[in-house]
Amino acid sequence: MSTGAGNSIADERIKTEPLLSRLMKRPELGAIAGVILVTLFFLITADSSMFTLSGILNFLSPAAQLGILAIAAALLMIGGEFDLSIGSMVAFAGMIFGACVVNADLPLIVAIPLTLAFAALIGMANGLVVLRTGLPSFIVTLAGLFMLRGLSLVGLKWLTDGSTQLRGIREAVADDLLTPLFAGDAFGGLFRWAAANGYLDTFPNGDPTVPGVPVEILWFLGLAALATWVLLRTPAGNWIFAAGGDANAAANSGVPVRRVKITLFMVTAACAALLAIMQVIDAGSTDARRGFQKEFEAIIAAVIGGCLLTGGYGSAIGAFFGSIIFGMVVIGLTYTGFDQDWFQVFLGAMLLLAVIFNNAIRKRVTGER
Repeated sequence: MSTGAGNSIADERIKTEPLLSRLMKRPELGAIAGVILVTLFFLITADSSMFTLSGILNFLSPAAQLGILAIAAALLMIGGEFDLSIGSMVAFAGMIFGACVVNADLPLIVAIPLTLAFAALIGMANGLVVLRTGLPSFIVTLAGLFMLRGLSLVGLKWLTDGSTQLRGIREAVADDLLTPLFAGDAFGGLFRWAAANGYLDTFPNGDPTVPGVPVEILWFLGLAALATWVLLRTPAGNWIFAAGGDANAAANSGVPVRRVKITLFMVTAACAALLAIMQVIDAGSTDARRGFQKEFEAIIAAVIGGCLLTGGYGSAIGAFFGSIIFGMVVIGLTYTGFDQDWFQVFLGAMLLLAVIFNNAIRKRVTGER
């Protein structure tokens, strides 16, 4: 009898879980399914030019800009917190960066680290207030949303003698060696070679119709890969999941919960500043409305990507695909005859469906009824 029981236990331990069950537990499943469905929808309804190389890069560019925020928001949500101030941080960091390069005439090698460090300090302040007061991060960062937006308005008026827009940024950084890393298109030489050899379409003057890959897409891919590696392959990733799942149990197990959460707030703010730097250099100016409502879109992209509002569960790669869905829809509607205001309807519907789907997956994983 004892031998049989031992064999039964051994058999239970080595039993492999079916592939479908393992896939159903992946947080990014809903986002991947969403990308497939949205792609099929536009293949049927949109102009065929949407899925040419030019069209694909056209919708990946806004997806990448949102994704830089969404990936950071996903990490913070997995850690059990929110940051509603990241949209306003884009405007505020843009103002700081513009002041550095236009008003202070600093080179990018100084201006960029200063902007990122300033944003990270504000992120640290958010984290400290949340942890020391015990207030929900939703409330603390909602206050930050209004404060940073107001400071952007006041600061820009002070810097420009009454205007809410600071110009001259493109001219200030035009000759800086670091500018191509944060604005413009990468692999231009490769695309020109492809056009010269007939692999890409060209304009009448011989220039390729697609000059290269927008650099924000490369940043997007790099951040998604880095965040996924951190979550799945490092002790820090385990700490993030533990801090968001049960902070007290994690702290009792030796996880530095406070340090993890403060670091996540800093990373989120720094990613918002990174996006601000790229947008400001590309546009050549900054204004007080930059990043407006992007905090909500970033959180929705993270939720579509599988993050639970309760923390402890989610995926950076899911936020990656959630951002691509946004880019496809907001740009894809211009290739169809649909009114672009349907995007707002889509936004609310996707959020609701994602929450319902993620809740069902959570119950399946945890065995709740």
